[in-house]
Amino acid sequence: MKTIKRISVVFALSFLAFNCSSDDDNNTIVDMEPDFSGTFMQQDQMGRPAVNTVFVSSASKDDFNVTIPSEQNAAFQSMFQTNLEGLSPAYANAGDKNALQLDAATFTGLLATDVLNVSLDGTTTFYDGTNVLTGRALADDVITVELLLIFGGEDFTENPQLSNDNVSANDKDFLPSFPYLASPW
Repeated sequence: MKTIKRISVVFALSFLAFNCSSDDDNNTIVDMEPDFSGTFMQQDQMGRPAVNTVFVSSASKDDFNVTIPSEQNAAFQSMFQTNLEGLSPAYANAGDKNALQLDAATFTGLLATDVLNVSLDGTTTFYDGTNVLTGRALADDVITVELLLIFGGEDFTENPQLSNDNVSANDKDFLPSFPYLASPW
């Protein structure tokens, strides 16, 4: 039995020694330059998370995702408005406005163009109580802000049961330096 164990140990060590060589001459260098040849197509747009999910009908999601932002408002604003008015009691009456003082048509016109605005000379935030849609910081509670603007009415007090996702912070702290995102679990 000892002989079999010794042979197994010798075999294992031989295998490791053979496969753990420091000979770097056998490495093949792979060109890591990106290949931009060919035709590419946009597959998803998420400048504002959940907007596409909520306001674009299932049959139109692919069309929305491949429509360039400058054409999205004309193509999808009416669908967004219909869905917003059907979803939110905060827009039940003509002329109802959200906390940004936007009526359903104006607000959905803003949402239908799926781009993330960025303030180059001010605060970058999705909403901080004063600044609205001037960018997005990692810690911004984007979904709650969207729920407030959709369901919260003119002062964020309407429909409180629908105006918060009840997720108050990221599950892990962000890093103080690049890449800033929390490390994986």
